[in-house]
Amino acid sequence: MKTLAISTLTICGIEELPAQSERRVTHVLSLLDPGLAELDAFGAYGEHHRVTLRFHDILAPSQGYTHPEPKHVEAILGFGESLREGVAGRVEGHLLVHCHMGISRSTAAMLVLMAQNDSEASEDELFDRLRSVRPQAWPNSVMIGFADEQLDRGGRLVEALRRHYGHQLKIQPQYQDWMTRLGRQSELDMAL
Repeated sequence: MKTLAISTLTICGIEELPAQSERRVTHVLSLLDPGLAELDAFGAYGEHHRVTLRFHDILAPSQGYTHPEPKHVEAILGFGESLREGVAGRVEGHLLVHCHMGISRSTAAMLVLMAQNDSEASEDELFDRLRSVRPQAWPNSVMIGFADEQLDRGGRLVEALRRHYGHQLKIQPQYQDWMTRLGRQSELDMAL
């Protein structure tokens, strides 16, 4: 089983970042809202390579918000390529992917990186791996749709996402109310 060409994978939210500072993080992918100030937490980290992308965790374009676009997923895939190139000769590495809560944008990005790295893995296997890294994962469906296209998965990533949402609603039924309040009814509908 491949995961990524790096030994440790972590997904978290902003509040969890300080606790990661002692874990020898080597690579960080930050997915932040455009207006959010730079984060101080990384000052306590050792030497690491960090890429920051800024867009909102929304599902449909909205006035005053930056919607996820194909270029954002392209940038995530570019980050994945740099991981592959930079890992040669490295004995170990620790990839941290984070967004505001560590639930949606970051889990979508990690799934994109896993799918990029292991084109032979089934889509359901990729979501199983994602849940082993971040059990509360609820990946942004727009990002997964773009990744499905860009990785030539033929709709299979989106279909596996439907099953993933269904799985999450069974084990975490509170997500039904939470996602409704967050305006993510279209993702809930995908699970049905």
